Amino acid sequence: MRYIDKIKQLPRIHKYAILGVGILMGVIALLPQKNEAMSAHTTPQILESGIRYPLELRLDDESVLYGKVDVDDETWDSVTVKSGDTLGNIFKRLGLSAKETYLVTHADELAKTLVKLRPGEVLEFKTKEGKLNQLRYRLSAVKTLYVHANKDGNGFSTSLDEKKVELRTSFAQGEITSSFWNAAVKAGLTDNLIMRLAGIFGWDIDFAIELRQGDLFNVVFEEQYVDGEFIGYGNIVAAEFVNQGDIFQAIRHSDGNYYTPDGRSMRKSFLRAPVDFRYVSSNFTKARFHPVQKRWKAHRGTDYVAAIGTPVMAAGDGKVIRAGYDKYNGHHVFIQHGEKYTTKYLHFKKRAVKKGDTVKQGQTVGYLGNTGMVTGAHLHYEFLVDGVHRNPRTVSLPKALPIAKSEEQAFLEIAKQRIKELNTTKRFLIANLRDNSSKSL
Repeated sequence: MRYIDKIKQLPRIHKYAILGVGILMGVIALLPQKNEAMSAHTTPQILESGIRYPLELRLDDESVLYGKVDVDDETWDSVTVKSGDTLGNIFKRLGLSAKETYLVTHADELAKTLVKLRPGEVLEFKTKEGKLNQLRYRLSAVKTLYVHANKDGNGFSTSLDEKKVELRTSFAQGEITSSFWNAAVKAGLTDNLIMRLAGIFGWDIDFAIELRQGDLFNVVFEEQYVDGEFIGYGNIVAAEFVNQGDIFQAIRHSDGNYYTPDGRSMRKSFLRAPVDFRYVSSNFTKARFHPVQKRWKAHRGTDYVAAIGTPVMAAGDGKVIRAGYDKYNGHHVFIQHGEKYTTKYLHFKKRAVKKGDTVKQGQTVGYLGNTGMVTGAHLHYEFLVDGVHRNPRTVSLPKALPIAKSEEQAFLEIAKQRIKELNTTKRFLIANLRDNSSKSL
């Protein structure tokens, strides 16, 4: 108490000085405690190797911590189409109305693709307040259909998103040892590419009869990629076939057609064979022993063996001058091609055209059978020039039309590059053949 009494007796200015010093000392007394608290968090920790230490993360956005992405544009609900599903019952399962189904499918022509859904396809939806806002439907690896609700709430509109396709060039080559089909499969060609390759040379080579062991093929084709992912094959851009020593080359032009390197169309007036190349029997000869009549007679045509019902094509454009049945020829069709050429097709199971019909090259004119004087199912095919039977595989045919003059220079530039590619890949083929030959020795 005496200290307090003494302080009371001091002048006022001294009292204020003592009070200020006291406050200052109090603040100083508090500072060491706060610094110690801070040092507990800031003092470096010595870490030992081989030990896992917890790491504390402080994030303002909890969505980042838990991996939740709350971005409306990326929030889609998906439905996989089941067998028997329609857009209507899918919408019903999602709680969407029949009116919305109608408005979506009648938005425009693009939206009509949603009418025919296939099992396994995926539809993606975004809804807003119980109503459809957007629909996404992948049409292919390249195209995606979007259906959007109109802003005025009146119906829907569509848009098509199309990804850029990257084209890369690849090649395949092979030697025929047993069949073209087997050699092409061994070379890595798909069924579709094999048929397209045969189609390119179908005016020059009868793939059913003319191929021989040792024939070679070399083909350059496109591979399609989207976002670096392979999605399929494009066009054959160049091809070469060596048949019994004869070399045939074809280059694809921007018009989608194939030409020889000097610009003549591969498409000619007549196909060398009127049936699928994978099925064939006897070769063209001037005489043979007839299996039914038991005597030697002229065999003025080519026989193609295939399954009953195999479609038979018109070898060229023309007019049907005869379509009927007799006991020798069975169901048969004769076609006149201009004034000079006639083709005959015998032993059909059923005819697909009638007398007077105009037909196009490649059009089905009948179905292979075993009617008439035959021992087994086959097509007997004849080719006549000015009324005289000729070998349909070797007869000289009208020359193909050249490429248009306006396109000639551009094509020749393309052809030059493609032939260079064929020659480059051919070196690999020759090297492989030599390697295989040396191994066999």
